[in-house]
Amino acid sequence: MKQKAYHLVFDGLADWETPYALRAITMSERFEVVTVGFSDQPITTIGGLKLLPEITINEVSPANAGIFTLPGGDMWEQHSHEKLIDLLHRFHGENVPIAAICGATLEVARAGLTHDVRHTSNSKEYLKAMIPDYRDDEFYVDELAVTGGHLITASGLGSIEFGREVIKLLGLFSEAETQEWFEMFKHGVVPERYKQGETSEGAVVVQSAAADRP
Repeated sequence: MKQKAYHLVFDGLADWETPYALRAITMSERFEVVTVGFSDQPITTIGGLKLLPEITINEVSPANAGIFTLPGGDMWEQHSHEKLIDLLHRFHGENVPIAAICGATLEVARAGLTHDVRHTSNSKEYLKAMIPDYRDDEFYVDELAVTGGHLITASGLGSIEFGREVIKLLGLFSEAETQEWFEMFKHGVVPERYKQGETSEGAVVVQSAAADRP
């Protein structure tokens, strides 16, 4: 049975921040991506995409979950969500990976998941401004994406770095494949041997990724 890769969706979600991570996840036969809404009503992303959540947060369970991904969006700066905080605590307690990018890092910080673990966000000042009682400065890392334990956090400018951290934490590619994937999507560098039609398992992985590049 495939593990669930839960992905939160909501009105105004930043739809460019998680696709690199999601595509890497769907390249694996181990996971099934499941969209999760606060309700069962359709949502519209900041880019105008209309999505219908498959389930609501009331139906989500850490059982058979492989990861819970939270994209950014202005919503996170406006208010917190008690049910989501409770769900994050449950996932964290079961050591299920949680991946949050941009404004979603506010929610994992509000949930206390940044205590004593390396984390990042749009900036340390951003966390302090939005969360007055934020006190995890010493564990803040000024990088585009960071993994601390089972928590991945990223700046809104780090969608590719975010994808790389997801790949590494879930063990989706080998170390060499991960680096090649990053070089292609970040810098447009395609390994010469793949251009020449090599068909090893590693080549198939990276060629598939290259084929999906816009």
